[in-house]
Amino acid sequence: MSESLKIRTESLEIAQKYQPKRRYLLAILQDIQKHYNYLPAEAMETVARYLSVPLVKVYGMATFYKAFSLTPKGKYIIKVCDGTACHIKGSVNLLDEVKMILGIEPGQTTDDGLFSLETVACIGACGLAPVAVINDEYHGNLTPASLRQILEQYQGGMKDAK
Repeated sequence: MSESLKIRTESLEIAQKYQPKRRYLLAILQDIQKHYNYLPAEAMETVARYLSVPLVKVYGMATFYKAFSLTPKGKYIIKVCDGTACHIKGSVNLLDEVKMILGIEPGQTTDDGLFSLETVACIGACGLAPVAVINDEYHGNLTPASLRQILEQYQGGMKDAK
C-alpha cells in the first residue's frame, strides 16, 4: 500500500468516528493532527470528501489555528514557554540552549525528524517557571543545564513519544 493510500485510509477511519457533519471538522482535524503530528494534504482531502465540504474550508481551518501544522513535525515537540513569568525567570536562556544543542530555530524540525521547536506565549504553569513541555510532559524550574540533560535522555532513546 502506498503511503498516500495509507494516509487516506487512516484519515477516513479517524473521520468516521464522527457523523459526516460540518460541525465535526475541527475535532476530526485535531484527531488527525494527533495521529500524524501534522495534517497531511491527503488527509485534508479525505476529510473534505467525507464531510462534503469544499477543500478550501478544510485548509482555511487548518491554517487559521496555530495548533495545526501542514508540515511534518518531529517525534518530540519541544514547546518553550515565553510567558511573563517564564520570560522573567530566563526562558530566553532555555530557548538559546535548545537552539545551540539541536541547531534549529522555533518552527523548525531537526534533519533526523526527532525534534521540533516551538515557542508559546503561555503554557499555564507559571508556578514552575521557566517551563518547557516535550510532547505532553512538563518540565519546570529549568536551567539550561537541566534542560540539556532532559534533551540528552530523549536523544538517547530513554524517553518514549507520547
